[in-house]
Amino acid sequence: MPRSPRRAAAGRAKARLGDTGPARLIAFNKPHDVLSQFTDANGRATLADFIDCPGVYPAGRLDRDSEGLLLLTNNGRLNARITQPGEKTEKRYWIQVEGVPDDTQLAALAAGPNIKDGPTRPAQVQVIDAPDLWPRHPPVRYRKTVPTTWLEVIITEGRNRQVRRMSAAVGLPTLRLVRMAIGRWALGDLAPGAWTEF
Repeated sequence: MPRSPRRAAAGRAKARLGDTGPARLIAFNKPHDVLSQFTDANGRATLADFIDCPGVYPAGRLDRDSEGLLLLTNNGRLNARITQPGEKTEKRYWIQVEGVPDDTQLAALAAGPNIKDGPTRPAQVQVIDAPDLWPRHPPVRYRKTVPTTWLEVIITEGRNRQVRRMSAAVGLPTLRLVRMAIGRWALGDLAPGAWTEF
């Protein structure tokens, strides 16, 4: 079966990663509407608009409409440790959902709902106060008659748009998603569009 363009691109990137020399690890606070890649034939915003650091590639992805922590490295083993499902690296997200979840919805989300490509692993889920985040551009579109709730969700997988699909599966559409941590690496106070090296 032919590989999808996304998987093919990921394979090419990993092929360029080495295991010799000093390992570099960069944390980037990806803004909304930025692709998790360095080039785009359609002229959309990419990592190259923010990061001038040759030889590093994303360890995993973050959807164009999502924000927050994206790790980049030049080291293949480190990339695999961060991204391979068998490593069960925790990824922590703050998500704003439409509606006020009840206990049944929260329990279903934590249990690992079934999505199109199969059941998901159990997650850690809790309701949190609205965080003091930077404004999103463009702003989230709200329905004035429908309340919203912020949740912290911690997963150990990294499927395409997984957290959004999990929340939708339990009747809680995600309006905004910010990744706050991957394993022991946290976003901290890194500003949108800024990067730092660990």
